[in-house]
Amino acid sequence: MATSSLVLDQPGNGRNLLTGFGTPAIMLMMLGMIVLPLPAMALDVLFTVSIALSIMVLMASVYATRPLDFGVFPTVLLLATLMRLALNVASTRVVLLNGHTGTDSAGRVIEAFGEFVVGGSYAVGLVLFTILVVINFVVVTKGATRVSEVTARFTLDAMPGKQMAIDADLNAGLISQEAALERRERVTRESDFYGAMDGASKFVRGDAVAGILILFINILGGFAIGTLQHGLDASQAAQNYVLLTIGDGLVAQIPAMLLSTATAIIVTRVSGEQDMSAEVSKQLTSNPKVLFIASGIIGAMGIVPGMPNLVFISIATLLGVAGYLRSQEGITPEVLEAAPEPQAQPKSNELSWDDVSNLDQIGLEVGYRLIPLVDAAQGGDLLSRIKGVRKKLSQELGFLVDSVHIRDNLDLGPNKYRISIHGVSMGEGEVIPDRELAINPGQVFGQVDGIATKDPTFGLDALWIDPSQRDAAQTAGYTVVDSSTVIATHLSQLLKNNAAKLIGQDDVQQLLERLKQTAPKLVENLVPNTMSLADVTRVVHSLLDEGVPIRDMRTIAETLSIHRGLENNPEELVAQVRVALGPSIFQSVIGGAQELPVMVLDPQLEQMMSSAVQNNHGVIEPNLLDTMVKGIGDAAGKMETEGASPVLLVSGIIRGFLSKLLRGRMSNFYILAYEEIPGDKNIRVVTTVGGQN
Repeated sequence: MATSSLVLDQPGNGRNLLTGFGTPAIMLMMLGMIVLPLPAMALDVLFTVSIALSIMVLMASVYATRPLDFGVFPTVLLLATLMRLALNVASTRVVLLNGHTGTDSAGRVIEAFGEFVVGGSYAVGLVLFTILVVINFVVVTKGATRVSEVTARFTLDAMPGKQMAIDADLNAGLISQEAALERRERVTRESDFYGAMDGASKFVRGDAVAGILILFINILGGFAIGTLQHGLDASQAAQNYVLLTIGDGLVAQIPAMLLSTATAIIVTRVSGEQDMSAEVSKQLTSNPKVLFIASGIIGAMGIVPGMPNLVFISIATLLGVAGYLRSQEGITPEVLEAAPEPQAQPKSNELSWDDVSNLDQIGLEVGYRLIPLVDAAQGGDLLSRIKGVRKKLSQELGFLVDSVHIRDNLDLGPNKYRISIHGVSMGEGEVIPDRELAINPGQVFGQVDGIATKDPTFGLDALWIDPSQRDAAQTAGYTVVDSSTVIATHLSQLLKNNAAKLIGQDDVQQLLERLKQTAPKLVENLVPNTMSLADVTRVVHSLLDEGVPIRDMRTIAETLSIHRGLENNPEELVAQVRVALGPSIFQSVIGGAQELPVMVLDPQLEQMMSSAVQNNHGVIEPNLLDTMVKGIGDAAGKMETEGASPVLLVSGIIRGFLSKLLRGRMSNFYILAYEEIPGDKNIRVVTTVGGQN
């Protein structure tokens, strides 16, 4: 059986510190910028970091082959926007407090943008700032916002079709289960990304509006403070505060425009195998006709009188040369030798045994909403629960229970699961992942709101409740378990009931090999000298079918060796093994108690059953049989009500027959023979079936 393991990458301590404290440090730094006054040097550093960050984001957007390659972009956009707004607040404080001292009061970066970039003229600065705001707000941001809205809507609308396409490819055998799961995850991530981008584009738009308001507030506030508080004349106040404010605005607007451009690039990208630069170059210049026509038009414009002829003709020449080179790339030079004839395509490979998949010994199929229960990365603990079930059953039954192969199945309901053994469905159920199951054990003392259902394992009345109601439900007498426990419990019960199907001759051989380490002669005399491996396996299956563990393999082997010659009478052989295992069977039923409450058959009824088994090969009159089965069922229910395990004690002659008869009709029911009761243990008859109780 194929098994899978989950490997977690564990980076170094330095990386853990970076990823663990990087984002909180940035948030604290933003808070500090808003609350604490910053020196001019700190503003220079932070403004430079803001510009560098925006350039990095833009480059990452350009070189991403598909939008999901930069899936963290919405979060980065939010952090960068908040950082820039916090810088605006910090710089505004410095400008308004120290602007009267000169244009260098807010740091060299703001001064440079206020004097060098706009030529020291606040009128030019206002015009340039207005142009940048119009480009950013009206053109880039508005367009990116609209594209984000449309893309998010179309992506969500297309999800069902994409899921159906994946299902069709999977059902047709074109892709594997792993590939289908990866594609479904990619579709989900894509919808989440574009949904987040639809909201993130609003950050950029709001940032542009905030930049305009901050500019006018700073200009009016600075002019008023300079003239009224510091006694500057109007021209000096305008020169200082307006230039500083414009410099501050430009330092903020340039990164904002870069981020807006990055947003537009991301939302307008189509997934491909190349980055944007390579795709633009390939698609724009792939057709030489485009280059030739553009060269002709530019060249015609260059010969018009009054135009810059040299510039136009130079560019036209470059475009013509590029078109010629591109046209030559598709021409293959003629060769003297004839090209070889194309070889015939190889015939399709014949089928092989590799095309026949092996059945999973134990399989668990889940609907798509139950996948998080299996994924440990999403907090699911079903894998660890199943591992615990396998360990517990292996210890109880006496052999190693095979791995459980878990896969998703889109044919199931989203909240359903199916448990199979050797490809045959053994049970199904339905759970609600975000709720807990409150099981009514038979008597509760209050009402709890929830969705009525049945426990999939034992069929008890139950409710799906909100996790917040767990304490109230337990107080009322309910047994409350989560969804993973429901599935694990159901799996455990089905595996226990079908334990014989989980062990084969190879497994029995391994048990004998382990026993051989401590009792080599016993194993050598048993197989193949006394009986075959198939005969031993048949005995093991019979014991497991009747709920008898095979932990004591030594006693089983010794009993089989003693009773050689009974290979042709497997029922008698199993009966002898059960007698030898009597103490362990008794302990498994009652634990450490000295007295076992049992039900027995009326002596006359038992005599009739014995006669039928010995003389008529188990042929019993139907009415009598139905009456007996009903009586046993009623007695078992009475014993369960009294808190005792239902145990029927009969003679060894009819024990095997009754076990086969009642095995599929009653669960958690034990049928013991008188010979199997240890001599030092006591029994107490609580009811008689077919007679007076």
